[in-house]
Amino acid sequence: MYKEHPEEKMLACQYMGPETMVVNSVPKPMITAPKDAIVKITHCTVCGSDLHMYAGDLDSAMKKGDIMGHEAIGFVDDVGPEVKKVEKGDRVIILPVVATNPSKEMEGMWGHRLSGIFGYTQLTGGYPGNQAEYCRVPNADLTLVKAPKEGVSPEKLLALADVTTTAWHGNELAEVGKDHVVGVWGCGPVGLNIAKLALFRGAKKVYAVDPDPRRLEIAESFGCIGVNVRDHPDVSDYILRQEPHGLDKGIEASGFRSAQSWIQATMRAIGAEGDQSDTVSHVIKATRKGGNIALIGDFFFTTNQFPIGALMEKAITLRGGQLYAQKYHPYLLDITVKGEYDPSFVFTHKGEPHAFSLFALSFLYKFEDLLWGDTDFRPLDDFENIPKMYKLQYEHAMPGGLKAITATPFGRSLGK
Repeated sequence: MYKEHPEEKMLACQYMGPETMVVNSVPKPMITAPKDAIVKITHCTVCGSDLHMYAGDLDSAMKKGDIMGHEAIGFVDDVGPEVKKVEKGDRVIILPVVATNPSKEMEGMWGHRLSGIFGYTQLTGGYPGNQAEYCRVPNADLTLVKAPKEGVSPEKLLALADVTTTAWHGNELAEVGKDHVVGVWGCGPVGLNIAKLALFRGAKKVYAVDPDPRRLEIAESFGCIGVNVRDHPDVSDYILRQEPHGLDKGIEASGFRSAQSWIQATMRAIGAEGDQSDTVSHVIKATRKGGNIALIGDFFFTTNQFPIGALMEKAITLRGGQLYAQKYHPYLLDITVKGEYDPSFVFTHKGEPHAFSLFALSFLYKFEDLLWGDTDFRPLDDFENIPKMYKLQYEHAMPGGLKAITATPFGRSLGK
C-alpha cells in the first residue's frame, strides 16, 4: 500500500497471527501519491479495537505482516506536491479514518464501501498502520490535524487521535445535551471519555456500566454513577428502578465481544452469530420511549435475539458508525489546548522507567524471556515493547486499568 524506500528501514509492529504481534524492521514508506505525507511518529498506542485482531476475531480479514495501529502523533517528514495544509516540520495528529478505501469486500457485505482505517484489516483498505517509526498518510490535508509544537503534552494529543474523537461522536449520535440522563455501557478509554464528555455537554446524570471496579472508580471520579454488572446482571432492570421513565440517551461502547449471557457466548463460540446483542438489548430496555441510542462499540457481523420489537414499539432512534474524525477538529483540539477538557486520563500507564519489577513481570512473561533479552529490560513505554502492551491490555492487566502511551526512538530523543 506504499512505495517502499529502496534502502532505509524502520521498526513497525506487525500482525503475525492471533495473539502474535512482533516488532520487525521493514522498508520505510515513501510518497506514493501526490496528496500523501510521510509522518515521523513520536508516540502511539494500542486501541481497544486493535484487540479484535489480536484476539483472532478478524483473522480472515488480515494478512500476515500487516502493520498495526491507528492512534499516533508525530512530525511531518515529507509531503507530496498536492499537499497544501501541512508542511515538513509540522507537529500533527494522525486521524484514524482515511477518506478512501480500495477494498470491495464491504460493498458485498453491506452494500457500500466505508472509509479506510489505518492498520485495521483488509476490509478497511489494508492501509499500513502507525504503530511504526514512519507512516504514509494518504489525503494528508484531510487526515492530519496540525497541533501546537509546544505547550501540549503528547498524552493529550494522542488521546485526541481516536479515543476522544470517537467519544464525542458517540455523544453526537445519541444527541446528548443539557439535563439528559445518560447510560454508557462499557468503561474502557472510549466509554469513559463518552461519560466524561456527556457531563461536559451538560448531562444531568450519567450511569457508567462495567464489570471492572477500577474503571468504575474512574467514572465515579468524574461524577458518574457506577453500575457494576457483576452486582447487577439484570442491569437494565436495575437502572429502571433508579430511573422509572428510563434513560434519555443510551450509548453502547463495549462492542461485539462483550457477551454477558451464556447463550450469547455459546452462539459466538460455535459460530451461530458473529456479534453479541446482550449489551444492546439492555440499552434498548433501559432507554425511555422516544429516546436515542448510539452504537459506538464495534459491530461487524450478525446477531441473534435482537429485540427489534422493543426498538420499534418504543419509537427509539438508533444510530451507529465509525467516527467522523475530520468533522470534530479543530474543536476538540481547541478545548484541549485551552484546558477546558483533558483527555489524557486514558493513559493510566505512562511508563516510568522500569516501573515493573522483574518479579512482577515474571507473572506475565516467561522468566527465561526476561533473562535472555525478550524485553531488554526496557521501560514499558518504549515503542519496542508494544507487543507487551497488546498482551497487558487484552488480559485487563494494564496498570491503572486502561492503556499506555509508547514513544518511538525519535520520540524519546525529543525528551518528551
